[in-house]
Amino acid sequence: MEPPPGTAEKSELRHVEKDVLIPKMMREKARELCSDKVQAFTKCCQESGFLMVVKCQQENAALKECLTTYYTDPAFFEECKIEYLKQREEFRATGIPAKQRQQKLPTSM
Repeated sequence: MEPPPGTAEKSELRHVEKDVLIPKMMREKARELCSDKVQAFTKCCQESGFLMVVKCQQENAALKECLTTYYTDPAFFEECKIEYLKQREEFRATGIPAKQRQQKLPTSM
């Protein structure tokens, strides 16, 4: 007996989802979670100009360490995977991408 249509698809990930889309979501969330280090590195780069390679090594190392912590965390991957699956399920149900769903629709024209 075959399972009902759509049940096997719900939790299975395609290659592009597993290797591209979910890591992209992880990068975006990690940048938000490491925003203090991102801002420190950005500020250092803006103040240093061409010498940023030498002057901002400490900020760059702190930023890399923070981001790598999230990238290598299996629990963080699972969290992003669950969020992605929810977004995918909503898209399949409504046909409206998440970005468009989050935008406010005009009430009058």
